[in-house]
Amino acid sequence: MRRHGVDLATIALWLGHEDIRTTYGRYLHADLALKEKALALTAPPNTAAGRYQPDDELITFLEGL
Repeated sequence: MRRHGVDLATIALWLGHEDIRTTYGRYLHADLALKEKALALTAPPNTAAGRYQPDDELITFLEGL
């Protein structure tokens, strides 16, 4: 519902939560797509968007742990 723009307070009412923090804690934190969208908005100006891609040296090191 959040992905389609439904307000968190409305979702809390539909689910019968007494406190909106319950809804926030359980459902908003679980929405990874929403988190990724929010993080994309925090990118500094004039930078390329995208995910971090570690180089081969780092991958080799991590696999050796």
